[in-house]
Amino acid sequence: MAFGLADLSQSIFATLGLPTSENRLSLPQSRRTCLLLIDGMGARSLERFAPQFPIFGQVQSLEPLESHFPSTTVTNLTSLGTGELPGVHGMLGYTVRVPNSGTPGRLLNALKWDDRVDPLFWQKIPTLFERATEFGITVTNVAEKRFEGSAFTQAALRGATYAGANRIPDMVEETVRALAEPNSFTYLYINALDHSGHSDGVGSEKWLLAMEQVADLIRLLAERLPKNTDFYVTADHGMVNVGEKIVMGTDNQLMQNISLVGGEPRARHMYVNNGALDDTVAYWREYLGDRALIYSKSEIITEQLFGGIVSPESYDRMGDFIAIAQNDLILIDPGRVPQESAMVGHHGGITETELAIPLLKVL
Repeated sequence: MAFGLADLSQSIFATLGLPTSENRLSLPQSRRTCLLLIDGMGARSLERFAPQFPIFGQVQSLEPLESHFPSTTVTNLTSLGTGELPGVHGMLGYTVRVPNSGTPGRLLNALKWDDRVDPLFWQKIPTLFERATEFGITVTNVAEKRFEGSAFTQAALRGATYAGANRIPDMVEETVRALAEPNSFTYLYINALDHSGHSDGVGSEKWLLAMEQVADLIRLLAERLPKNTDFYVTADHGMVNVGEKIVMGTDNQLMQNISLVGGEPRARHMYVNNGALDDTVAYWREYLGDRALIYSKSEIITEQLFGGIVSPESYDRMGDFIAIAQNDLILIDPGRVPQESAMVGHHGGITETELAIPLLKVL
């Protein structure tokens, strides 16, 4: 069984003494823990490019983790924050339909949000950050200032003291300050690598410059963190560079009977007009063949794509079927052709490149 970010956060808080959390990864007991999450730093890309950055020769590679499905930031950061699988916390992708929002309904973009949706109602599970704070553990979230108070932060990561920092030296200072407290946990997040991967692709010059930033941050933290701090580095997903592109509905009938397109190009939540599901799924399977895996809602639950438990809220939000692109294919929303086709790097699917994420301990 592969462990993911829900297991990692459960384990970290268990080492800090939080009752009801479970040390699934058998991590050592700790009084101070720092977790740095590098958005988009897949294990396979790290293996390929780490030799170019000396700091990665000073880390211990622990048993790799696996991104929860879909392999995207919204879902995995919420699993990290709550310690729960997606079927429980209900953050099932980049965009999903808001139940009871009319016909065909409207999509909630979990990173941009919608003022009509209360983030605490949308994601009701108490976070580990909240539980730890109530227990007396000092919990700090260090990330860019623009994320403070965002609806996604409220939904997925609420409960921590937010320390906004836009520059790497400031992130280091905020982390060192937070970890001066005994029995403390600091979570750091940086997304420069993910942005460069989307815009220019994994391995591009821009991506490698972002990796230099990441390496500098790890090195500075390793030098500055208080003694006896357990320092872990992980990611939320990997990324594939696009090859084949299919615009849904162009030279094909993929949009026939579709009322709403959700998810993202590697993992599409598709919402279907009443009575048309079976025929639509059959056509998608015939047209795409082995280029995509198609799961109806009932198959999603049987195959436990979102975990063994699916809440009623999750059931109502997920697509009538989900299309998971294989190899280097992306499925482009006809309403978002310029935006989606311009991106080089993508994630959300279930290839090893997208799923495998590192777990490093900095010595």
